[in-house]
Amino acid sequence: MKLHQLQALIAVADHGGIRSAARALALSQAAITRALRELEQEQGLALLARHAGGARLTTAGLTLLPHARQIASQLEKAQRDLASLRGETPSRLCVGITPWFGQTLLGAALQAFRQAMPAVQLELYEGLQAVSLSLLRSGQMQFALGPAGGLPAQEFSHQVLAHYPMQVLARIGHPLQEARSLGQLLEHDWVMNFTQTGQHSLMQQLFGRHGLDLEPGRIVCAQSSAMLSSLIIDAGMLGYSPAPMLLCEPLRDKARALALDEPLEEGDISVIQLRDQVLDPAARCFVRCLQQVLKACCRSRSADDRRLADMLRLCF
Repeated sequence: MKLHQLQALIAVADHGGIRSAARALALSQAAITRALRELEQEQGLALLARHAGGARLTTAGLTLLPHARQIASQLEKAQRDLASLRGETPSRLCVGITPWFGQTLLGAALQAFRQAMPAVQLELYEGLQAVSLSLLRSGQMQFALGPAGGLPAQEFSHQVLAHYPMQVLARIGHPLQEARSLGQLLEHDWVMNFTQTGQHSLMQQLFGRHGLDLEPGRIVCAQSSAMLSSLIIDAGMLGYSPAPMLLCEPLRDKARALALDEPLEEGDISVIQLRDQVLDPAARCFVRCLQQVLKACCRSRSADDRRLADMLRLCF
């Protein structure tokens, strides 16, 4: 297998056909076709099913695709790391951003970053762990900005920027909005965000340490902040969320935090990266911009900034 063959396979998968893949890679259709036919001959398997509207991957092609993506991403990461050692400024930066930061301070951080590094192309993902961790592992993402709780320490390291309260949320007018104990909430439906491996620790953090148990069937795991917020507002579910999410749409002015007697653990916003990975100059610059806007928020006299600042405890 050769790298250009794998890149051709990825491009066809992403763009739906050989013509579009050729445009994306700035190659001729003949070059793409030749690379894929050579790969099929080497493997003795058909990787593409060609049709009038383009091409789709066969079962063999779909089996190879994640490996191809990982190889291409690892090569890109190696090139970035070596360029960083040479002191070169990278041309691209991929970062995961936790949803509440994306709706509050991200704009100011991006303005500062664009002034410092206008030539760097940014790619931003909504940084829920289920998305970010796989992209960090593949080398596609430089770092993620989000909660570090429950991360496998053998794989990832993190730098905490701030702590904030975690809260149980309900829409305004919810029949349980005056509840004072988690025990009163066990017969209701919940929406949360967690990875498959993180569910047990989250349940222990929220309920188990208080001697309580929530039936798994009561929980919807939403891998999107928009879905999570919508289910709190539109479906009347209870949510467990960072306090700053109350400042974000659609929860802003439509949901409230329950005043519970049980203490809830703090959450954190951290810079998360692969262990032993060195951040390149663009990533280090972006982290500095994040720190600057967090400090500026805590000094601001703006009412919105003060509401957010009152929820944060900076750690740098």
